[in-house]
Amino acid sequence: MSESATGWVLTSRDTRGVVTLTLNRPERHNALSEALLDALHTQLAALATDDSARVVVLTGAGASFCAGADIAEMRTASPGRLGKVLATLDALPMPTVARVQGNAYGGALGLIAACDLALGGEDIQLVFSEVRLGIVPAMIAPYVVRAIGARTARRLFLTAERFSGSEAARIGLLHEAVPLDSLDSRTAQVVDQLLRGGPRAQAEAKRLVTAVAGRDPLRDPAVRAETEAWINRLRATAEGQEGLTAFLEKRPPDWTR
Repeated sequence: MSESATGWVLTSRDTRGVVTLTLNRPERHNALSEALLDALHTQLAALATDDSARVVVLTGAGASFCAGADIAEMRTASPGRLGKVLATLDALPMPTVARVQGNAYGGALGLIAACDLALGGEDIQLVFSEVRLGIVPAMIAPYVVRAIGARTARRLFLTAERFSGSEAARIGLLHEAVPLDSLDSRTAQVVDQLLRGGPRAQAEAKRLVTAVAGRDPLRDPAVRAETEAWINRLRATAEGQEGLTAFLEKRPPDWTR
């Protein structure tokens, strides 16, 4: 495993291409300062064109996952930094996994919602705290509402009530909540499952979900033609041919070796 650090974000990569990005400001509960956001965006932007990266895991150092925005900087800092990080994270071609090992507040919940999969401890505490500061969770709202729905988002944005990891899993912000001492093993299991998929197919699967979300094939006939063309195109690729051949020959496809 190789490791590097920008100071604010620790980076490790194993031999399989699993990259772990660790928010590294534990003395401030990994609050999202301008410097941390810039460092995170630099790492994410580099991964966007890194064909050797298979899975990205996002987590935090210390007891907290992330305390959200750095309040001391919020009065003057541009919200565009967080928006740029969220957009880049959401658009990464490889699967992304949020490993939420501690409490998460405000903007941190946007990071969780922008990841493809999210796992966390049952007893961690999460909160959309913005209205108690006289503001709103504007930059994270598109990702959070997509994850939990408008009705639940309206309640949690308005009340700023704390909720547990178990409740986060129930409403869809986390995919699974597990005992904290099981989080590493469960994350490893999910990563192993992700590595079984074809890299190009996974990137296309992410695009596919975005393309068909909210579209009814009965009212939008174009979606049928688009999805048919999609599968025909991928079936003809080298990866598609390898996957189908490997299945028929009862062997693992070459991307798992």
